[in-house]
Amino acid sequence: MTINPDLQGRSYPAAEVYDVGREKIREFARAVKATHPAHFDVDAARALGHSDLVAPPTFAIIVAQRADAQLIEDPEAGIDFSRVVHADQRFTHHRAIVAGDQLRAELHVDGVRAMGGGAMITTRAEIFTLGEDLQRDPVATTTSSILVRGEGQ
Repeated sequence: MTINPDLQGRSYPAAEVYDVGREKIREFARAVKATHPAHFDVDAARALGHSDLVAPPTFAIIVAQRADAQLIEDPEAGIDFSRVVHADQRFTHHRAIVAGDQLRAELHVDGVRAMGGGAMITTRAEIFTLGEDLQRDPVATTTSSILVRGEGQ
């Protein structure tokens, strides 16, 4: 199956909420060898002006990949995940991710470029929380590029 070129411009709505907990932050920090005390100790995080533990910057990937899964699992996309190679990942943080955040991510397909028998797909996940007034509070924007190898590649 070939990649659907009409994916470009498609958006996938924010699906499930990701609850950021202290233990999730600590586990992620350990996994990526982030050693700053603000990832482990609430008092250290508060001393820096945060309300709770602060997640390492790459923690946003957890939420972004959940959003990316909507595209990968979309039968209209034509993506065979066994043929996917991750090419690039970038983060723009609008504020720190802290324990207690309830994150949502809306996915946008910004580019689909044919490459031989495959395609390069660029996505953007807008990660946010909802305020008391139900307005979006931007937290991070992630941009990801994946190469979907064609048959025989």
